[in-house]
Amino acid sequence: MLVEMKVRGLALDPVIILRDDEDKRSLPIWVGIFEANAIALELEKIATARPMTHDLIKNIIETLEAQVVKIVVTDLKENTFFAVLHLKLGGAEYTVDSRPSDAIALALRVAAPIFVDEDVFPKAGKMEVAKEGEAMKADDPEQLREWLQNIKPEDFEKYNKA
Repeated sequence: MLVEMKVRGLALDPVIILRDDEDKRSLPIWVGIFEANAIALELEKIATARPMTHDLIKNIIETLEAQVVKIVVTDLKENTFFAVLHLKLGGAEYTVDSRPSDAIALALRVAAPIFVDEDVFPKAGKMEVAKEGEAMKADDPEQLREWLQNIKPEDFEKYNKA
């Protein structure tokens, strides 16, 4: 079963924070600085002089009259998340392997829904996450919930074009 999620923020680490519509589940996904920059540019609706990679992909998809139906975070193995793009071209549907950060950056640009496979949540609960210089086991739902709820606006950073 898939759970629809929304990007609720981009934290300093950088971490993409996905939450469901009912704010019952959160999924932090650590990403690289360049991927965070691509997401931040779209979240802040900052236009660039030339198309960035995700804008280029969006332009190619639109030129081919294809559509991003949805993106799905499908798995978590050895602290690495996996995702796929679901594309529609003509009457055919295709899935394309992707890093979650790239899939999310594209989904934001084309207003495609973001989903997380139900099986990812228990696996993510076993990830270790950093909290103020110490290790925290994310399998303690209360500790993870407290950490996610206590993220303050000053913990977020706007990334400038590199």
